Amino acid sequence: MQPFELRGERLLLAVPVAADIDRITELCQDPEIQRWTTLPSPYTHDHAKGFVEDVVRTGWETEKNLTWAIRSPEDRLVLGMIGLHVEGDGAAEVGFWLAPEARGSRLASRAVRLVAEYAFADIGLGLTHLHWRASVGNWPSRRVAWSCGFRVEGKIRGGVARRGIREDIWVATLAAGEPMRPASPWLDIPTLPGSGVVLRRFAASDADAVAEACNDPVTQHWLGGLPSPYTKEIARAYIRDREEEAAAGRGVHWAAALPEGGPAIGAFSLMGLLSHDGGAEIGYWVHPAARGRGVATEAVGLMVRHAFGPVSSGGLGLRRLVIAHVTGNDASRKVIERAGFRPYGVERAGERIRGGVVLDLLWYDLLSDDPLP
Repeated sequence: MQPFELRGERLLLAVPVAADIDRITELCQDPEIQRWTTLPSPYTHDHAKGFVEDVVRTGWETEKNLTWAIRSPEDRLVLGMIGLHVEGDGAAEVGFWLAPEARGSRLASRAVRLVAEYAFADIGLGLTHLHWRASVGNWPSRRVAWSCGFRVEGKIRGGVARRGIREDIWVATLAAGEPMRPASPWLDIPTLPGSGVVLRRFAASDADAVAEACNDPVTQHWLGGLPSPYTKEIARAYIRDREEEAAAGRGVHWAAALPEGGPAIGAFSLMGLLSHDGGAEIGYWVHPAARGRGVATEAVGLMVRHAFGPVSSGGLGLRRLVIAHVTGNDASRKVIERAGFRPYGVERAGERIRGGVVLDLLWYDLLSDDPLP
């Protein structure tokens, strides 16, 4: 197959050529490109030369790897790379990277859509499926795939070897005929400031505080499903999964912190947004060092206002929230009642606490038009 160009709005895709070797060498020094690709490190001029003169040329000749440089249509400057690895039997995998100065401009999303249109077209490759994969944690790449309609199928543990180390990867699929727009919401995690507490997104630096809180005897007693001991590695995985919940549209999870900053003093969540029609379930825990200071009461109030706030103002526009506590957890009951929730039922033998004891769950709800305290 002879290389050809693809053109879109403010976008040109054209095969890399010898004149691009210096530019490719320069771009591939970028730490983000090095972090998320399997490029050699250090990346030299000879690597770029071999890529253009051997890898790209052979890929087009065999029709197995079609590579384009993402270019500025005005001056043809290389701003990234995108390629199709043809897997056969109607499928291919798309991969891409961008120069630092081109990020945040939706250029990658436009390039992926342009390549996908060609890949699915009868006068193109006539494919039925496009695959995308990236190392877990590569959120910019995942957001591009999400914006183009790819649906994340799951995670493959140890799915790629990068410089001798196995990493987990996400995998996603776009099928021919599916809209090239998000198939599910990607929920924002806004910072919600209060007078005595701030709800913010979790950070990797919160791992120690999460482990401390989840090893606390009181937390362990009421949340019987927590691992024991709760290790720092489990805490790191918990923090990573909070981002996953938002990206998949299932829930929003915040770390509570003091207004002046510092590590997490609690975790507060709106869960089950896809399964609760127009609603969500609230869950939370508080670090032992922060108990008795009104943290939970204020944080739940912040979540309620965000949940019921109109979408046009940055809220979630929900109509109903539910929350529960097990029999005997009076501290949680008081928080729920102060927040204005009303009891609506008992789930008998609904929860197992530490030691295998099974207790009733007392359920409460709050509607968007209920008066708030």
